[in-house]
Amino acid sequence: MNAADTSTMHEKWTEPMQITVHTQSPEIAVVQLQGRLDLVSAGAVKQKFADLVAVGQRRLVVDLAEVSFIDSTGLTSLISGLKATRQGGGDLRIARPTQQARTILGLTTLDRVLHIYQSVEEALAGY
Repeated sequence: MNAADTSTMHEKWTEPMQITVHTQSPEIAVVQLQGRLDLVSAGAVKQKFADLVAVGQRRLVVDLAEVSFIDSTGLTSLISGLKATRQGGGDLRIARPTQQARTILGLTTLDRVLHIYQSVEEALAGY
């Protein structure tokens, strides 16, 4: 492995999580995540879900199409968001999960708890 490979690997492992919120209505938002959903970023994601629910956006679609990796703390942030939305009378849905995300959701059976959709539009349709 040369220095360029090591630098690229380091950038991949330390890339910051990008969180973008697309408001659909006063109660509905699409939360687009980009990067690694792991120990480093899970707290910020969990806080973003709590902040959205606090202002009345209790129906969330989380777009995972650009999430390169999810670990156990990342899963915990998704479950925290689900709990917050449901306590507020809403729901949290997953859209466009990557293969790695699908695998970890399946292995942990969280795919039975979190509603998973092929597209953001499909996830929004029931709201």
